[in-house]
Amino acid sequence: MKSWWPRGRKAAGEAAAPDTTPAPAGPAHHAEHVMRRLEWKVIRRLDGLLQGDYRTLLRGTGLDLADLREYQLHDDVRHIDWNVTARMQSPYVRVFTEDREMSAWFLVDLSPSVDFGSGELRKRNVSAEFVAVLARMLTRHGNRVGAMLYGSGVDTVIPTRNGRRHVLHLLHSMLDRTATGESGPTRLHELLASAASMIKRRSTIFVVSDFISEPGWEKPLAQLAQRHEVVAVRVLDPLELDLPDLGLLTLRDSETGEQVVVDTHDATFRKRFARIAAQREAELRQALVKSSVDALELSTDADLVDAIVRFVDMRKRRSQLSSGGLPAHLRARAA
Repeated sequence: MKSWWPRGRKAAGEAAAPDTTPAPAGPAHHAEHVMRRLEWKVIRRLDGLLQGDYRTLLRGTGLDLADLREYQLHDDVRHIDWNVTARMQSPYVRVFTEDREMSAWFLVDLSPSVDFGSGELRKRNVSAEFVAVLARMLTRHGNRVGAMLYGSGVDTVIPTRNGRRHVLHLLHSMLDRTATGESGPTRLHELLASAASMIKRRSTIFVVSDFISEPGWEKPLAQLAQRHEVVAVRVLDPLELDLPDLGLLTLRDSETGEQVVVDTHDATFRKRFARIAAQREAELRQALVKSSVDALELSTDADLVDAIVRFVDMRKRRSQLSSGGLPAHLRARAA
């Protein structure tokens, strides 16, 4: 799948900096500046909105017995303690709490196609901010995070650790990357295969990408989801879905350098572009469903806080459904 963007127009490729406040000189200081801005403007808002729902971001590797109580209609019969039931002459179920000892990995696609953005932010900025916010939220609650970064290949592996300094190192690694020019098409399956061979312990894995890649990533993604809990974080820009009337444009493939001149004033061309984009969207979503992974979309023109809150709400509902927390007729309707 090629990634085209217009040349010579700010609205279609020359994205402005995400923050107008001047940052101190140096990449490390820049990461600190971005981290402080995110802590003040994003994480503080999330603290007020999530209200203790951080536990839904990760699921532990095991369960600890927390309590015994009488069976209720919505309970999972597999949790009935038959020994206690026999003694009490009434059904009792075991109540578990999840082990919080869990690691999270971010598989981040930083190939040339993510340098596109039609507004103030590029997809690369959105990816970096999402990873920084989620990593900081998780490490503040005792979890460990690591990352694998993909440029023209898997070129950086950051082992799992916790703490703010580690998150800064992760953010710095994402921001302090010089453009390599045309590097050929993205091979997302290489990133997924590398993760499968390297991450041995069960973890929560966030695949952060625009999914503009050579085909063949679907099977490795599904295989990764068989062992780990995988979340596909798809980063996109509105211009990739609907091309406005901008007249004659020169479009350049960001990964191969191939160029083509198109007339966006032609309504037929714009409709064909929208139809192809819609078809690709449907195929992508179908592939993610078949891979049995949760999916989250981040747009360059959308609010990051709203996206994360939606994601947490989705996981909370999924947890309720899987544990039998809703009546059968409502579970069937929600599914």
